[in-house]
This record gives sequence, C-alpha cells and structure tokens, in this order.
Amino acid sequence: MVRYRVKPEQAAENERLASAVYEALRTTRPAGLRYATFRLEDGVSFVHIVAHEEADGSNALTSLPAFKAFSAGVKERCVEPPVRVELTGIGAYGFFDK
Repeated sequence: MVRYRVKPEQAAENERLASAVYEALRTTRPAGLRYATFRLEDGVSFVHIVAHEEADGSNALTSLPAFKAFSAGVKERCVEPPVRVELTGIGAYGFFDK
C-alpha cells in the first residue's frame, strides 16, 4: 500500500494521471496484477493498493509508460510524500475477486 497527500491544486492532475494508468492497464491486461487507487474524503489524500504475482520478479505496473509518467512528478505534487507500507492479508470478501 502506498499513501500520500497532494497539494490541493494538484489533486485533479494526480487523479488524471492515475486514470491514465488504468486506461493502459485495460489495454495491456497484465496477468497476476491487482491494483486499486482511492482518493480519501479530504480530497487530497490518496491510497494505492497493489499486489502482483510475476514469477520472474518483474512488476508489470511500474514498467508501464503511463505509470512512469504518473510517478515522474508525484513528489512535486505532494505535501506529504508517498509512504510505502507492506500489508499482510488476513482476509477479504469481494474486494480482489476476479
């Protein structure tokens, strides 16, 4: 999971760039990747949850040009920089179902 908070004037741009990643994912449909992005109720905080199962250790998400474009300016858009937190799954219902 990655969480961060953007400058208020950057929230729409951040959402636009994140949406471009989803367009690329719909086109490429990488196997073994689960990815979700959420904007929190304050309108400027975002959470990304990602799980990937590539056997060769690669990451289909971070290799996408759209994701590279999203990542390139994220620090400049942020008030609080991205913080990565490893999650250990306990259970889920209907959230990551295929």
